[in-house]
Amino acid sequence: MTRKKTDLAIVNRSFRPGSPIGEGLLQFGELAAAGGTVCVITQAEGDLKQELADAGRGQGIEVRACKAYTTSASGVIKRIAEAVFFMFWTFLSLVRAKPANVYVSTNPPVVVPFIVAVYCRLFGARYVYHLQDIHPEAANIVVPVNGLLFKLLQAVDNFTLRHADAIITLSEDMKAYIQERSGTERPIHLLDNPSFEVTPVPMEQRTKDIVFCGNAGRLQRIPLLMTAIRDYLQQGGKLRFTFAGGGVHAPDVEALANAYEQVDYLGFIPATEAAELVNQHRWALLPIDDEVTKYAFPSKSSGYALSGAGVLAVCGEDTSVARWVEQLEIGVVCPADHGALVRCFFSLEERGGESFLMGAKTREKLQIPYFAEQLFQLAVPDSI
Repeated sequence: MTRKKTDLAIVNRSFRPGSPIGEGLLQFGELAAAGGTVCVITQAEGDLKQELADAGRGQGIEVRACKAYTTSASGVIKRIAEAVFFMFWTFLSLVRAKPANVYVSTNPPVVVPFIVAVYCRLFGARYVYHLQDIHPEAANIVVPVNGLLFKLLQAVDNFTLRHADAIITLSEDMKAYIQERSGTERPIHLLDNPSFEVTPVPMEQRTKDIVFCGNAGRLQRIPLLMTAIRDYLQQGGKLRFTFAGGGVHAPDVEALANAYEQVDYLGFIPATEAAELVNQHRWALLPIDDEVTKYAFPSKSSGYALSGAGVLAVCGEDTSVARWVEQLEIGVVCPADHGALVRCFFSLEERGGESFLMGAKTREKLQIPYFAEQLFQLAVPDSI
C-alpha cells in the first residue's frame, strides 16, 4: 500500500465561496487543514488559488483545479464530455495527492464518485459520498436516458454507494430510495444544503409580495407558473411577482415581465443579493416536479426558510418538500394545478403578511458553519 501524503481530499466541481455550497466546502476544508493536510480537486474558470489568497482564505489547502468550460446552461453533450474529462483529472490528482480520506459529492454525478471509489479500493483509502441529488434518475426526468445506459449508470453508482464508508443525502425519501436501489448497508446521514445567514426583516416592513429566486429550469414547473400568474393577473389579481435567476425558461419569465407591470425579472444575481431579495418579500415560490423529490431537494429551500418569508410550495402533498414545509410550519402547500394555483394567489391577498420564523436550533442546522462542521465530523476520522 502506498504511503499517504494527504489526510483529506475534497472533490467537487465547484469550490467558490460565492455560493452557499462552495462556501460550506471551503469552511470544511479550512477546518480540516487546521489539523491535517488537505487538497481540493475542482474546476475553475480563473486562477482559484490566487482568488483564495487575495481573499485571505483557504490557508493550508492545496488546490488542484483544472479549467471549467461549461455552465448549467451548456448543452448536455458538452456537460457529459466535461464530466468525463474531470473524472480523469480527479483520478490523476488523487494518485498524486495520495489522500487517506476523500469527500466526494454528486457534482458532477456518477462518474466522478465512481472514480473516487476505484481509487479508494485500489489504494486502501476511505471515502464519504454526498448525494445532493440522485443520478441517473434526476437527469432522466429532464432528458430521457437510453435504457441500457440508464441501467449501467445505476450499476456504477450502486457500486460507489455500497463501498462508501458513509453516505450523506438530503431527505428521508432520498435515503429510502438509495437503500432500495443499491442495497447498501452503509450508514446514511441526512444533512440540509446550507444557506448564507440572513437577518429576517419583520413582516410588517416587507414591501413586496411574491419572489422566485433560483434556477428557472425544467423541474421548477415554470410553464405552469407563467400561465397561472397570467390568468391571475387577467382576473384582477393585485399581488406583484419578482423573479431572479437563469435557466432554460428564463426567456418565458422575461416575456411575462415584459407583458405585465406586476411582474419583474431581474436576471441572474449573486447568492448574497438573492438572500436579501427574498428578505424583502412576504412569500417565496418553491415549485418542484413531484417525481424529482425522490431524487433531489430544492437548493433554495434553506435560504427561503432562513429569510422568514412564507414558503409557497407548488407540489403534491405526498412529497418530501410538502412535508418539510408543513413540519417546520413555514408556509403553505399548493397542488401543481392551474386552477388551484390561481386560487392560492387570491387567498394570499387575503392572508396578508404572516410570521414564519423558526427556532434558533432549526435555523442553525440550515447555516453554512453547521454544514461544514458536520462534513468535518463525517469525513475526517478522530485520529486526524
